[in-house]
Amino acid sequence: QVQLMESGGGSVQAGGSLRLSCAASGYSYLSYCAVGWFRQAPGKEREWVATITPTGGTTLYASSVKGRFTISQDNAKSTQWLQMNSLKPEDTAMYYCAAAQSIGNRCNYNYWGQGTRVAVSS
Repeated sequence: QVQLMESGGGSVQAGGSLRLSCAASGYSYLSYCAVGWFRQAPGKEREWVATITPTGGTTLYASSVKGRFTISQDNAKSTQWLQMNSLKPEDTAMYYCAAAQSIGNRCNYNYWGQGTRVAVSS
């Protein structure tokens, strides 16, 4: 059974930093085509934040976080992190870790963690 366990959320003031962690279990980490983070603010739709590929380590970021957030991983520990710097009030959201598997020629996020809350005050 695949499990994704997030940690590291909390409350910070604008300009501060947080580091989110996501530990994966139940499936070979290197078998995922991608792992990443999404977030959902109150009253808004879920949005993609960042992605990293377990093999190769290619990273992608949403324009709203590029230059402030860094996604990284340790394949041996089946763990990924999201370092969030220069946080803004608009970064306030529930952050979800996600893992994607290849289905045919598509890479679909089909495993999700329970989420960790991030609150940034001005």
